[in-house]
Amino acid sequence: MISVTEATANAGALKRLSDQGVSIWLDDLSRGRITSGNLAELVASSHVVGVTTNPSIFQAAIGSGAGYEEQLADLAVRGVTVDEAVRMMTTADVRAAADVLRPVHEATGGRDGRVSIEVDPRLAHDTAATIAEAKQLAWLVDRPNVMIKIPATEAGLPAITEVVARGISVNVTLIFSLERYRAVMDAYLAGLERAQAAGLDLSTIHSVASFFVSRVDSEIDKRLTLLGTDEALALKGRAALANARLAYEAYEDVFGGDRWLALAGARANKQRPLWASTGVKDPAYKDTLYVDELVAPGTVNTMPEATLNAVRDHGEITGDTVSGGYAQARADLAAVERLGISYDEVVRQLEDEGVAKFETAWQDLLDAVTKSVLSKGVDA
Repeated sequence: MISVTEATANAGALKRLSDQGVSIWLDDLSRGRITSGNLAELVASSHVVGVTTNPSIFQAAIGSGAGYEEQLADLAVRGVTVDEAVRMMTTADVRAAADVLRPVHEATGGRDGRVSIEVDPRLAHDTAATIAEAKQLAWLVDRPNVMIKIPATEAGLPAITEVVARGISVNVTLIFSLERYRAVMDAYLAGLERAQAAGLDLSTIHSVASFFVSRVDSEIDKRLTLLGTDEALALKGRAALANARLAYEAYEDVFGGDRWLALAGARANKQRPLWASTGVKDPAYKDTLYVDELVAPGTVNTMPEATLNAVRDHGEITGDTVSGGYAQARADLAAVERLGISYDEVVRQLEDEGVAKFETAWQDLLDAVTKSVLSKGVDA
């Protein structure tokens, strides 16, 4: 973790990114980050205006038990199940982070200052259970600046509509394909229309659509490397950016259309694209690649701390690097397809793997908590 002095001295690139209309969110949370004041420092000095979490982040934070001992002991005395213990700990962290970010939330009219928490990943293919879990999480956290994360699976789409229709702000996660992204935007608009019909204040409902970036390159680059031709190798590192840029084009299309304009007249908020999985996984690429090359107004970039630090240190923020690049983006994806790499197959695989990874992380967290508190009497 960095100090206020270090952050302030080198925050120029982060300020430039923020000035370009990109909201900087931190893709990490732990109790230590909250109690040490580190999260507040990042908000104060590094232009961080939101926080995202996921099962893997909580598995890393809570798995060791560090910082959670007192709450674990209290939960053990109550005799709660391990599932309930984990939910009580994760929602407590999100609630505390939301309190840290509340001034940002108020200053931005609810646009930022957001903290996201995900529904149980084991429910990703169960619409009714996802809706019930989302309602429960919103109630448990009980903060106006919480966002409930719902995966963009086929079962997740109607859940998004229902939850938004109830006035709950949503972060749609695990979006990989352009077709699914358009379905996500449609689900959000349908939810807003139902909320409007129910007489809800649309200005209080916010949403982001988390479009995953680096994992697309990881999978397509692997296939390009196996082909091994000069043409294939020249395309490495281009598919993820192309995919994201075309997602932004779709966003401009949907939120410039008549359906949206009718809702905008009722003070609805756009569902902003959020660039997720922006930590570079291939050491051959610049570690700020998925930040420098995805600058566009009205977007969010959620970064792990290592990426945030890299952008602060040597990010190259030179202006909008998305708008106007759509023709090249289409050409890059078409070139990949011509080599026999199926875009539809890749994005379908990435969604399946994304859900599975979060399910595994959640189970690992449950197992770790079970082991650490079993002697205290918490029922497994």
